[in-house]
Amino acid sequence: MATADPVPLRTDVAVIGAGAAGLYAALIAAREGARVVLVSATPLAQTASYWAQGGLAAALAGDDSPARHLEDTERAGRGAVRRSAAAVLTQEAPGIVADLQRLGVRFDADRPGTLALGLEGGHALRRVVHAGGSATGRRLVRDLSALVVEAPRVTVLEGARAAALHTHEGRVTGVALEDGRTVAAHATVLSTGGAAALWSRTTNPPGSLGIGPQLAHAVGAALADLEMVQFHPTAVIGVRGREGFLVTEAIRGEGATLHAPTGPLEVLGERFVDELAPRDEVARAIFDVLGRTGAPSVALDMRAIDPGLFPNVVGALRDFGLDPTREPVPVAPAAHYVMGGIATDLNGRSTVPGLLAVGEAACTGLHGANRLASNSLSECFVYGARAARAALDEPAAKGVSPGRQTDLSALHPVARATREALWRHAGLARDRAGLELLAQDPHPLARLVAACALARRESRGAHRREDFPHTDSALDLHHAVVEGAQGPHLERWD
Repeated sequence: MATADPVPLRTDVAVIGAGAAGLYAALIAAREGARVVLVSATPLAQTASYWAQGGLAAALAGDDSPARHLEDTERAGRGAVRRSAAAVLTQEAPGIVADLQRLGVRFDADRPGTLALGLEGGHALRRVVHAGGSATGRRLVRDLSALVVEAPRVTVLEGARAAALHTHEGRVTGVALEDGRTVAAHATVLSTGGAAALWSRTTNPPGSLGIGPQLAHAVGAALADLEMVQFHPTAVIGVRGREGFLVTEAIRGEGATLHAPTGPLEVLGERFVDELAPRDEVARAIFDVLGRTGAPSVALDMRAIDPGLFPNVVGALRDFGLDPTREPVPVAPAAHYVMGGIATDLNGRSTVPGLLAVGEAACTGLHGANRLASNSLSECFVYGARAARAALDEPAAKGVSPGRQTDLSALHPVARATREALWRHAGLARDRAGLELLAQDPHPLARLVAACALARRESRGAHRREDFPHTDSALDLHHAVVEGAQGPHLERWD
């Protein structure tokens, strides 16, 4: 690591990560009068959010309500959803959609302007807004990136990577970058994305390695729910170079069906699951079918779906040599979304003063044991706005120095053996023996995942213990929390 610049760049709010949550948090903070430095490891509009095919879940239909959205969120979360966090999301999501429209985001709508609402797994009715069909992430990140570049109060550092956090007298006072620069800030917001690329089979881009939780853990912030990893049911398999390409479940919402393997892919077997059940149920059903048959994939039949509704998915599949209008698509589950992360309150504040987190890097308890489809983009915006406003309330950092730089030797490249161990021992099915092996892995985040999974002696949602196959009602609303060098404990979040 280069020697830190003796003259730090000073700002009110430092936002680390320029996905949907980070872009929106930066815009809201600037709108409220703050000076913002936005740190992006990649060029703007090339973050993981760019690839998001899902939309924003919000109660916008005449027969819908935040209460119904809340009910679906809690049902999908399998008794582990923090109700207060879900209530915030479901109540504030409709206003977020309206604000994004005011900012110039164009959501899919009919000619009179009525928003087109999609149906996805776990939702009782249509409530998912998209932009450009399954190109929602691309459209949102592109539009918000353009606004950030034009915002006079926002300074963007592209191609800059966080290496460690600075602290002074117990609070975070800024961030050290890999190139030797330092950003000193009254408040630091981590919006670094998820960790699902730690698993060998994943829908995520390579950079989704849990950098934010590692940064936060190094300064003593609590992490939570690291054992709760959602596996997307329909990721392409057997296509060289594009393993794990996600086929959005909105396609199943329009009528695509899943069929058991029969040998030749073009010969469809029987349907074996409700395609619009919550993701954990569909992924587990596919996993079980594959285990019984020894087949590598099941068949997703979307031949009856209008390809014009999902042009980027159809185009990508054709580029891979698959024509979904003529043949079934081979799919199997892949690691997709880590429900856990940096434990925060309902305004994005971590357990360390001056440090906030939003998006997939954070854990409010909103998703419980299984995320409801398309709640994650809504979360980015609802909690991104809340964290931005909370950051403005943080007191000015004292002194001329950004403070002590925490050593973060944990940010190692991830070995293939670690990724394979996470898939093998912390995949769709786990047991004590495998988790104890994973707990000895060289990678610190892999060890924490194993520790949290060992602490939860039950099966719930995305967490399936073969040696504890039943859900323990005594653990409803409990979350595995790990802080400092202490092992995880289960804590009730009402």
